[in-house]
Amino acid sequence: MVGIVSYGYYTPSFRIKIADIAGMWGKNATDVSSSLQVKEKAVSSQDEDALTMAYESASQALQGISIDRKKIGGVFFGTESPPYAVNPSSTILAEFLGIEGHYLASDLQFACKAATGAIITASGLIASGRTPYTLVVASDKATAKPHDALEYTASSGSVSLLLGKKNPLLEIVDMESFSSDTPDFWRREGIRYPSHGGRFTGKPSYFHHIMNSSQTILKRCKIKPSQFAHAVFHMPNGKFPRQVASFLGFTLEQIKTSLVIESLGNSYTASSLMGLVAVLEIAKPGEYIFLASYGSGAGSDAFIFRVTKEILNRRKVFQQKINEKKYIDYQTYLRYMNII
Repeated sequence: MVGIVSYGYYTPSFRIKIADIAGMWGKNATDVSSSLQVKEKAVSSQDEDALTMAYESASQALQGISIDRKKIGGVFFGTESPPYAVNPSSTILAEFLGIEGHYLASDLQFACKAATGAIITASGLIASGRTPYTLVVASDKATAKPHDALEYTASSGSVSLLLGKKNPLLEIVDMESFSSDTPDFWRREGIRYPSHGGRFTGKPSYFHHIMNSSQTILKRCKIKPSQFAHAVFHMPNGKFPRQVASFLGFTLEQIKTSLVIESLGNSYTASSLMGLVAVLEIAKPGEYIFLASYGSGAGSDAFIFRVTKEILNRRKVFQQKINEKKYIDYQTYLRYMNII
C-alpha cells in the first residue's frame, strides 16, 4: 500500500497579531479575531520565498531516513506564489536536494489544493511501479492586498511529504476528488494581489466541494466519522473547518489538534497539510485520520489514512517548534512581504 514514508515542515519564526492589522485600519480587533477565529499568522522574511521554505521542509523530510535519492522518481511542487513566472521550482528544489537526472519534475497550480492533487498523482506513479519514491511539496509565501479581508489570514509556510511503499508511517487507504468550475478566487497574469468572491467563497465553493468529496469516500469505504481519531480540513479561516466538520458528523475533539490556523494563518497550499503535520505529533499506530483539502476554482481532495507503527520512529516535534516565534509590527510585515 502506498503511503507517506516521511514528512517535513517549515514555519517562519516571525508572527504578526491580527489585532495589529485590524488596529492599523481602524477595525475592532476583538471583532475581527472572533469572526475569523485567528489570533496571529506566520510571516516569512524578506530573504524567504516559496522555494527557500520548500527546501527547508523537504530537507527535514529527507533527514533520518536511509534511501538512495536517485530512487526518488518524481518531484511535485505545489504553490500559488512561485518565485518565477517562467522557470520551474521543482527542478531547482531537486538540484538543491541532490536528486539527479532521471525524475519527473512538475510545478502544480490549483489554489490551495495543488499539493493534495500531487499526492494522488505521485501515489499513482508509485502504485504502477514506475518509481519507488516521490516527493510532494506544498509551499507558499501568501500575500494579500492591504486592507483586504485576506490580509488577516494569508501566511507563509511549507510542508513536504515523501511517498513510497516501503515502511510508510501513514498508509493511504483511499482518496477521492470533486471538482467544478466555480471561480471564487482568482488572480490574472500581471496582477499582484488575488481577488475573491466574498460570501461566494463559502456555501457554493468551500462547503459544496468538501462535502461532496468527503461524503463520497466515507460512503464508499463504509467508515463513519466516529471511527476516526483525527480529522483535518483546509483552513481559510477558523470558522469553516469547524462548520464543515460538524456538517459531516465529526466532533470538535477530532479536529482541534489540526486547527493551526489560529496561530499560523492560512499558508494556502500548505494549509491542510500543516494541520496533518500537527496531528502526526500525537497520532497513534492503528488510528485513522481523515483529511479534506480545498482549492478555489474549485475542487476538493479527500483522504483516509491509517497510522502505522513507523510513526513512532519518524515523528517530528511540531507544537514546540511553532511556539518559537518573534512578533513584528505592521510596517515590518509590509517590508518583509515586499509590499513596501
